Amino acid sequence: MKAPVRFPVSDTLLSRLAYASIVANVAIVVTGGAVRLTDSGLGCPTWPRCTDESYTATPEMGVHGVIEFGNRLLAFAVGAIALAVVLAVLAHRPRRRRLLPLAVAVLLGIPAQAVIGGITVLTNLNPWVVGLHFLASMVVIAAAYALWRRTTDPDGPVVPVVPGPLRTLAGLTTAVSASVLVVGTWVTGSGPHAGDHGAARNGLDPEQISQVHADAVFLLIGLSVALVFAFRAVGAAGAARAALVLVGVELGQGVIGFVQYLTDLPALLVGAHMLGSCLVLLATLSVLWSTRERRPVEPAPQPAPTAGRVPAAV
Repeated sequence: MKAPVRFPVSDTLLSRLAYASIVANVAIVVTGGAVRLTDSGLGCPTWPRCTDESYTATPEMGVHGVIEFGNRLLAFAVGAIALAVVLAVLAHRPRRRRLLPLAVAVLLGIPAQAVIGGITVLTNLNPWVVGLHFLASMVVIAAAYALWRRTTDPDGPVVPVVPGPLRTLAGLTTAVSASVLVVGTWVTGSGPHAGDHGAARNGLDPEQISQVHADAVFLLIGLSVALVFAFRAVGAAGAARAALVLVGVELGQGVIGFVQYLTDLPALLVGAHMLGSCLVLLATLSVLWSTRERRPVEPAPQPAPTAGRVPAAV
């Protein structure tokens, strides 16, 4: 009897699916921003239905209903990609068990995000819940990035490529990068783009919280520049390149942030700033990942051949 034919999942296919998951999760952050920036946050005024009588947008809801419902549909596409990654991990041979928890975490993050999005609608776009919705997306993107990097790494032990103090500095930079994202949601919650004309604001002073955000950004850039020179000093070329890319992404994001602030937050620039936030996160994770490498698994030692003659059969 022939063994059942399995669908072959190559390393390349698995890595590409994991990368597609990153792209999809970044895309839904950008489209979610478009929902808010077009005042379509309550285009579907309830959840999980779009209206009390329909799960889909109706013609009477106009363009706002189409935009909000379209973003909800996109979540299914993102979930389908995450499910494909889980199935690819299960079908890959040899099985790499360390990939499965990350793949499942990304998959479960999609419905969790949908629930937070539903709470956002049911609370009439409470700015703190809106901020949580964005930050939850950042967590899912981080998990998707870790999964993608693990698909390209061997399964051997992790070996540092820079001294301990520089790994600590990279960890501190990552923490500051995360704090910039958090404070950024506070700035958004105090600004004019609430997602709906009647939505509440968080009550923080926009100028003061924007200054706090800018100070955190300056700190992040300073730490990132320090990483570039420190990595170069110890001969860690790959880590230095990753840190240099991070500085470039941060400077671009900073320019967008200042221009949007000085031009009264035009929607297009705010949307670009949201995309930039995702890129800053990914560049930061790239630096953190570059401080270590995973070596291939060493083959098991073979027993030495036994000396002497083979004993005769009894």
